[in-house]
Amino acid sequence: MKSTGQSFLLTDFLPTTKKEVELRGWSELDIILFSGDAYVDHPSFGAAVIGRVLEANGYKVAIVPQPDWHGDFRDFKKLGRPRLFFGISPGCMDSMVNKYTANKRLRKEDAYSPDGRHDCRPEYPTIVYSQILKQLYPDVPVVLGGIEASLRRLTHYDYWKDELKPCILCEAKADVIIYGMGEKTILQLAGRLAGGQRIEDIRDIPQMVYLAKKDEIVDFKSPHDIILHSHQECLRNKKAQAENFRHIEEESNKIHAQRILQETNGVYVVVNPPFPPMKTEELDASFDLPYTRLPHPKYKNKRIPAYEMIKHSVNIHRGCFGGCAFCTISAHQGKFISSRSKESVLKEVRQVTQMPDFKGYLSDLGGPSANMYNMRGKNQASCQKCKRPSCIHPQICPNLDTNPQKLLDLYKAVDQLPGIKKSFIGSGVRYDLLLHKSSDEETNRQTRQYTRELITRHVSGRLKVAPEHTCSEVLSLMRKPPFKQFEDFKQIFDKINREEHLNQQIIPYFISSHPGCTEENMAELAVMCRDLDFQLEQIQDFTPTPMTISTETWYTGFNPYTLEPVFSAKTPEKKQNQRMFFFWYQPEMRSKIERELRQMGRSDLIKKLYPNGGQRNNMPEERKTGPNQQFRAGEQRAHGNEKRGNKKSYDNRRRKR
Repeated sequence: MKSTGQSFLLTDFLPTTKKEVELRGWSELDIILFSGDAYVDHPSFGAAVIGRVLEANGYKVAIVPQPDWHGDFRDFKKLGRPRLFFGISPGCMDSMVNKYTANKRLRKEDAYSPDGRHDCRPEYPTIVYSQILKQLYPDVPVVLGGIEASLRRLTHYDYWKDELKPCILCEAKADVIIYGMGEKTILQLAGRLAGGQRIEDIRDIPQMVYLAKKDEIVDFKSPHDIILHSHQECLRNKKAQAENFRHIEEESNKIHAQRILQETNGVYVVVNPPFPPMKTEELDASFDLPYTRLPHPKYKNKRIPAYEMIKHSVNIHRGCFGGCAFCTISAHQGKFISSRSKESVLKEVRQVTQMPDFKGYLSDLGGPSANMYNMRGKNQASCQKCKRPSCIHPQICPNLDTNPQKLLDLYKAVDQLPGIKKSFIGSGVRYDLLLHKSSDEETNRQTRQYTRELITRHVSGRLKVAPEHTCSEVLSLMRKPPFKQFEDFKQIFDKINREEHLNQQIIPYFISSHPGCTEENMAELAVMCRDLDFQLEQIQDFTPTPMTISTETWYTGFNPYTLEPVFSAKTPEKKQNQRMFFFWYQPEMRSKIERELRQMGRSDLIKKLYPNGGQRNNMPEERKTGPNQQFRAGEQRAHGNEKRGNKKSYDNRRRKR
């Protein structure tokens, strides 16, 4: 069987049909995975990773991608009953974020479905798939995993239903959740079930969530357990929900976490502590499995948008210690960095170079944040006790080793491989790490070298960074550095571009309607962007998603760490009034913006936004031709040979916010 010019047998993929199971000579399956995404056999797609990990440990595994949930449920019956359990992976993105915008409008396409179709998965596939399987096979264990279940493991606010919802197990009727990156947990669970244990008797595996009766809790409750306010109390009292979330976030980001218990409708949700971060050899073992790195042949001649974004890219680490308040990465992967070895990364890059449509340009060599590879605490004993949600906010931890030498070595090794013309960094870069002045001068020297190397050799015409806002108070709530740091980094970026005779752009991301942000803050943002000659297009309206500090602040009205009240724009009109300031340069927006500024008593900003009557052709010549003049035109003329694959899958993680 051929796909995009590479030769693979059908048996090189995990089976998806009865015929493919028979081709392997199997009469029975141990585990059947149901996926809300199309099946792409690639290490960036969760169902493929779990399937390959189980396969490598001797289990007979099949995947049913995007089953039809209507009618007679034939897709749920076609492979029969597994020997051990059903697993549900709803998708690489939360299904509701994947389907709807912040304004609750249907997105243009489903990035993880063939040809971007919207009809390939239901809303909340975790619940829909689980209920169907429990109806058809009530005695077979159902195990939930993936983003959707992981981030709904305790009481959470659901923006799309505008409700405070209990742990998703309660509605899905499944047996357990495996949260986070689940390779180690799924293997332990499969081994216990294969050894004859009943799933209701398995209670001690890390990184697992289950429901327990009240009398069962009495038997094993420990004084070290964290008992949250009950779901019912959170329904009555939003401050109780805010108080809960501080504990949830802290335990998600500790190496040695406590068990969390929450009473919900007469039962207890029990969240076992996570495994410690994977060691390099463990992470390598997951990435080195025999992925074809291709969509299953059933999708021949069909486009899967998310795959197109990442097919010529390589992920080099997991985890992010940024702790951004609106981001779910630390809740799912943790803040501690697990890095692949140079050898494992080079092995995968060589695979990419063999792809027939590869032209020599690696679209991304990155991770959740591009420049955190191999960074860790100098004194690991301190890290063992740490519960800070961020290692770099409000200041960079003095224990953090920020030396980028190993990342520089990796870049150089990749660029020396045959077939590689350029390796681009398409993931977001933390510029606060690049500006940090360490007490170690060698680290500072390596950081300066990394910054120059990044800008001169690894930017495909555009470098993506995320200042997110300009207001100090809002940035503090976001856990982002002061805007002055972005301005400092832009000066360095522009200086290196001039010295190297480059004409590259810096592409900033900004968010409107984040908790704490007012229309006046957005008006001031518009003025600052005008002064920097930015016409923004990489922007988004804040979307509340489960298990982020920003969402809990937005829903409850309180900062979970201080319990102080925080304003949030919630109505569509207020959110739109904030968003419009991103587009101050559009003639059709001017009259409305001027009216809003007068109403808020900030007529002084009108002249700052529209000097000389708002005619931008009156600006000095050097600003007309500056590298950031008009992002819209810049997006179209960005130079280089890729147009560009660097909208990496990590962009999709931003859409989860």
